[in-house]
Amino acid sequence: MPMAALVLALKAASDETRLKLLALCRRSELTVSELVWILGQSQPRVSRHLKLLCDAGLLERAREGAWVYYRLSLAGAHAVLASALDDLIEQGDPDLATELMRLDSVRQQRAARAQDYFSRNAARWDEVRKLHVSEREVETALHAMLGTDDIDDMLDLGTGTGRLLSVLSGRVERAVGVDLNPEMLSIARAALDTPEHQHVQVRQADILRLPFAPGSFDLVTAHQVLHFMDEPRQLVAVAASMLRSGGRLVVVDFLPHAQEDLRSEHAHRRLGFGDDEIRAWFAEAGLTPEHTLHLPGRTLTVGLWSATRAAGDQEA
Repeated sequence: MPMAALVLALKAASDETRLKLLALCRRSELTVSELVWILGQSQPRVSRHLKLLCDAGLLERAREGAWVYYRLSLAGAHAVLASALDDLIEQGDPDLATELMRLDSVRQQRAARAQDYFSRNAARWDEVRKLHVSEREVETALHAMLGTDDIDDMLDLGTGTGRLLSVLSGRVERAVGVDLNPEMLSIARAALDTPEHQHVQVRQADILRLPFAPGSFDLVTAHQVLHFMDEPRQLVAVAASMLRSGGRLVVVDFLPHAQEDLRSEHAHRRLGFGDDEIRAWFAEAGLTPEHTLHLPGRTLTVGLWSATRAAGDQEA
């Protein structure tokens, strides 16, 4: 970090309230209204503190509709500095105890809202789950497909409940999941709001218009997403553009089937995909098809397809 940037960051952090904001936003993604309640300060004052921390690069902000979420920066020297400052705060510091208790209350409220949404929609999801192999079997196959390679940055498209982020969080340095549905993001945020997921975040975004620079990720996943798309090949192309040289794309979806009720009752646009179709889309996107795996279920067969961007080949 240039010395001028370091001085700016240290100045931004040299305030008790702003140190508390760093500690809180390291532990959870939080809105201004949540931080106002946790800190017991006015909204204009909290907003000013947040702006200073964002301008200094210590916090990141992301808009979801009418809401803006704040979180500790996840990458680069600013992330290292912000985490180090939080680490230097004494465990159990009484000046932070009240705020952490209120943060726990915010988490409990989120979990309750997520559980309510699950309860209202569980029957609909269970109808589809009964037709194919268990998620655990798919996740085991995905781990095997990825091998033992280290993964710096992961992007999960259409992340839904954030399950895949959680499953792979132990083998990635940083991970972000994107989804357009605010209720699903609330569920994901509640599920990932734990100390072991501090390097994982979710963002509201159109998966065909991603807010990331091309070539930003080592791994991109699209788990049970393609069958909702009008133009699934377009999503493959967008996903491929996010890969660094040597990066990998993994698609998980159904093979061709005749369950027409999934189209009418569950908004599936496509009734599965064939191996040749997926491989052709990979090739069109400049990727080299790698592994293919089929997992037959009671009615539906789940397919896993992976492809890589050749080493030295970087999307412009």
